[in-house]
Amino acid sequence: MSQMVVEARRGAVVESRHRGHVAVVNVNRERIAYAGDPAYYTFARSTAKLLQAIPLLEADGDRQFQLDDKMVALVCASHNGEDAHAALANEILQRIGLDESALRCGVHEPFDPETANRLKKAGLPFTPLRNNCSGKHAGMLALSRLLEHSGAGVPYTSITHPVQQLMLDTVSEMCGVPVEQIALGTDGCGVPVFAVPLEALAYAYARLGKPDSLPGQRAEACRRIIGAVARQPYYVAGNERFDTRLIEATQGRIIGKMGAEGIFALAIPEQGWGIAVKIEDGSLRALYPAVIETLLQLDMLREEEIMQLHEFHHPVITNCHQAAVGEIHPVIELTWTGSDPQ
Repeated sequence: MSQMVVEARRGAVVESRHRGHVAVVNVNRERIAYAGDPAYYTFARSTAKLLQAIPLLEADGDRQFQLDDKMVALVCASHNGEDAHAALANEILQRIGLDESALRCGVHEPFDPETANRLKKAGLPFTPLRNNCSGKHAGMLALSRLLEHSGAGVPYTSITHPVQQLMLDTVSEMCGVPVEQIALGTDGCGVPVFAVPLEALAYAYARLGKPDSLPGQRAEACRRIIGAVARQPYYVAGNERFDTRLIEATQGRIIGKMGAEGIFALAIPEQGWGIAVKIEDGSLRALYPAVIETLLQLDMLREEEIMQLHEFHHPVITNCHQAAVGEIHPVIELTWTGSDPQ
């Protein structure tokens, strides 16, 4: 059963409501707290990107291709398509001997409005490098090179390609869900996307943040990913994006990644907790208030961090005169299980 998690209030009236689910799980796969149905089955969407980066680092790709923290963060990103993002995606491709023509992520307008407007005014085309998933796709191409897979007519975006099979296996192992129980779909950028129970995604993020119990190479890969994202949060999203602002505000103490259709996953490495939040109607406007309210109820945000993130916790609804006429207000009520030996 879903729970009411966010309300849109105009004046004194609740105009709209959003229902959703929250799962908080520790590295022992014990449920710490929840709202709604923590076993809610849904696509991980772009929250899976940090998990999909694991095989590249397990294969020593960061060392072989000399990928620095910025590049590793971009491989995990849903970035704004700003100049620095596009340039870095291109640099990754150059390091593996390719160019943007190899990308199969497609083309869309950059998420960053200033960048999109500037390119339009200059008459410059949008390219695959500006796609929010260009870093992930560059990482997939790098992994394909490491696997010495020539393609043989099978694009790297196909589920039958060794890269996608390896990523499916990795998501399965990190989530603790057998491959046959993971439903597959196609993401916006054309690659396979994975559906798992929400608490399985939270479990994967708990292990990602505190990988002590994982095998050596996997644990090292997880630490590399978390470290790179913590040190270079701009490359995970970009200017004025919640993912970047959350990591910056907490100085990497909390790592969070959004996904399309109202899903968000977080790792709290010191605590050994993973959190997954899903808004049932896919609303982005409800997602970030729900995430911050979840962190507040878990007592995971400090006073100065709350102040820095306030605009995402209670976004103001404005009219065409830029006057405040309402507010997005989280109403989540977490249920605690009382189980956490960490």
